[in-house]
Amino acid sequence: MDYCKEVEGKGVHDPFNKNMTTLSRCVWVPYPVIIGAGPSGLATATCLKQRGISSLILERENCIASLWKLKTYDRLRLHLPKHFCQLPFMPFPESFPTYPTKKQFLSYLESYKKHFGLDPVFNKTVVSAEFDHRCGFWRIKTLGLKHEETEYVSRWLIVATGENAEEVVPKIEGMDDFGGPILHTSSYKSGRLFRGKDVLVVGCGNSGMEVCLDLCNCEARPSLVVRASVHVLPQEMLGRSTFGLSMWLLKWFPVRIVDRLLLLLSRFTIGDTGKFGLHRPQLGPLELKSRSGKTPVLDVGTLDKIKSGNIKVYPGIKRITYNAAEFVDGTKENFDAVILATGYKSNVPQWLKDRDLFSEKDGLPREPFPNGWKGECGLYAVGFTKRGLLGSSLDATRIAEDIALQWKA
Repeated sequence: MDYCKEVEGKGVHDPFNKNMTTLSRCVWVPYPVIIGAGPSGLATATCLKQRGISSLILERENCIASLWKLKTYDRLRLHLPKHFCQLPFMPFPESFPTYPTKKQFLSYLESYKKHFGLDPVFNKTVVSAEFDHRCGFWRIKTLGLKHEETEYVSRWLIVATGENAEEVVPKIEGMDDFGGPILHTSSYKSGRLFRGKDVLVVGCGNSGMEVCLDLCNCEARPSLVVRASVHVLPQEMLGRSTFGLSMWLLKWFPVRIVDRLLLLLSRFTIGDTGKFGLHRPQLGPLELKSRSGKTPVLDVGTLDKIKSGNIKVYPGIKRITYNAAEFVDGTKENFDAVILATGYKSNVPQWLKDRDLFSEKDGLPREPFPNGWKGECGLYAVGFTKRGLLGSSLDATRIAEDIALQWKA
C-alpha cells in the first residue's frame, strides 16, 4: 500500500500524550478506511475511486463477500432481478439469468473487484474503532491471524460490516439435551446430508422457506416453525417480478394502496396462506417493511410443498427434548435434526466506540432510511438500510459524494 506510512515495532509518538505507545504496527492512512469487503464495502470503494479518492478496505475473513461465500446454502439465488442488485458502475453480464445463482453472483463480485482495482486487506479483525478528539482522527485497532496488532489512523471511517455480521441463535428450552445436530443456516449447505431424516426448520423468512424446499427436493421430511405472522408473496406477478411491480406502482400510488393491490393479486395467485398456518400481519408488506424492516417472503416453490403436505407447519416451540420438539399448541413430534433459520444481526456495538450514529440495542443506525448513512467526525454507515443491495448502492453514492466535497476542500 504505497499510500500508507507504516511504523513497525517502534514507539509511536503522540504529540497529545506525554507517554510513548508501543505497537507492533501503526499505519497512517490519508484516505477513508472501510470496514468490510462485502458488496457494500466494494461499492463504496468504487464510488470513491471514481472520484479520484483511494480507500483502505479491512476484512476479517480471507475473501470478499464472506457471508455469501462461506455462510450461504448451495441453491441460493438472488431473490430480486439482477438489475435491482447490481453495484454502481457495473451491470451484471447479459448472459446471466434474471435471478443469478450464488456462484454467478460471487463471480460478478470478483470481476467487480478486479475491474476497479480494489485490493482489500484480508484477515484483519477490527477489535475497536474510536475517534480521538485530541488529534481529530479515527483509531482503528485490528488483530491478524497470529494475533498481531495493527492500528490504522484515518480521518474517515466507513462501517460496511452490514446487518448480517453475526448469527442470531435463540435460546430454546432443552436445546442442550437434543440428541441430534442443531445448526444455524450459516452452516447449512445442502439437504443431501439429511436425506430420509425428519428436520425441524425454525424461522419462516426467505432462508427458512428456501431451506425447507431444498430439504424436500433432497428427500428429507422438513417441518417449519412459524412463530409470528408473515407476508408470503409470489416471486412474480403479472409476468414481472413482484419487487419491480411494487416499485412501478409506488410511482403512482401511496404505499397503502400498493399494499392492497399486492395482497389482492397475491391472493388470486397463491390463495389464502392463512389456511396453511402462514397468517398475514395487519400491516401490508411494504408498510411493514418500511416501519420494521421485516422483509416479505418471496415464494420460489415452498408454498406448493406446504399445500401438498410435504412440509408441515407448526406454531412456536415450547421446548426441545432428546429427540423431539413440543410446540405451544401442545403437539409433540420427533425430529432427527434442527436447523435455525433465525437470521443475523449487526456486530457494530462490539467494536465501535460511538453511540451517536449507531444504536447500542440493535447495532443499526438510529436514523431511519434514507438518513442513517452519515454520522459525526467523518463516520459513515453503508449497507444498513434493510433495503438490500439497492440500498447499499444508494448509501455508497452519497458517502462518496460527501467525502469528495471534503477532499476538494
